[in-house]
Amino acid sequence: MHTQSDESLYHEMRSGDELALEALYEKYERLLFSFAHRFTNNDRLSEEVIQEVWMKIWNGRVDFNTDKGKFSSWILTITRNAALDCLRREKRQPTIEVEERDGGFDEPVERTVIERETASEVRDAVSELKPDQQELIELVYFKGLTQQQISDQLNLPLGTVKTRIRSAIQSLRKIIDGRER
Repeated sequence: MHTQSDESLYHEMRSGDELALEALYEKYERLLFSFAHRFTNNDRLSEEVIQEVWMKIWNGRVDFNTDKGKFSSWILTITRNAALDCLRREKRQPTIEVEERDGGFDEPVERTVIERETASEVRDAVSELKPDQQELIELVYFKGLTQQQISDQLNLPLGTVKTRIRSAIQSLRKIIDGRER
C-alpha cells in the first residue's frame, strides 16, 4: 500500500479505506508536527493542530484537487491554516513571522513555493525577480504583512497590490520550476 501515490491513497481514504488514511498519516505525521510546531512552539498545540488536520481530511471538510497541485503542498497549507486558527483561539502569536494573508492568491502557486523550497532557496529565487517584485514577496512572505498592510505601507491601491503580488508569485514560480528541470 505504501508504494501508491499520495493522490491515490487520498482518494481511497475518501472512499472509506482506513488503511489508506493510516498510510498517509504514517508518511506525513512527523513533517506536519514539525511544521505546526514552527508556528506554535508547543507540543500540545501542535498535536491538536495535527489532529484537527486529519479530522478535516477524514470527514471531508477539506477537499484535495489534483488539478491544483500536489498533495504534500495541499496538506502543508491546511496545517499552516489550522496552526494559525489554533493560535487565534489560544490568543497567542505565531513563533515565526507568518500571518494569514488576505485572499486573492493563486493557492497552487503558494503551495508549490511552500513545498519545493526552503526559505533560503526561495530567497535565492526571489533575488532573480525585478526589484519591485522582490519587495512585495519580502513583505508578504518573509515579513508576514497582509495585502492591506502592504497597500498602506507602499501607498498603493489594494487592487494594485493584489495584482502585483500575483504577478510576482507567478514569476517566482517560473524561476523555481526552471531550476527543478
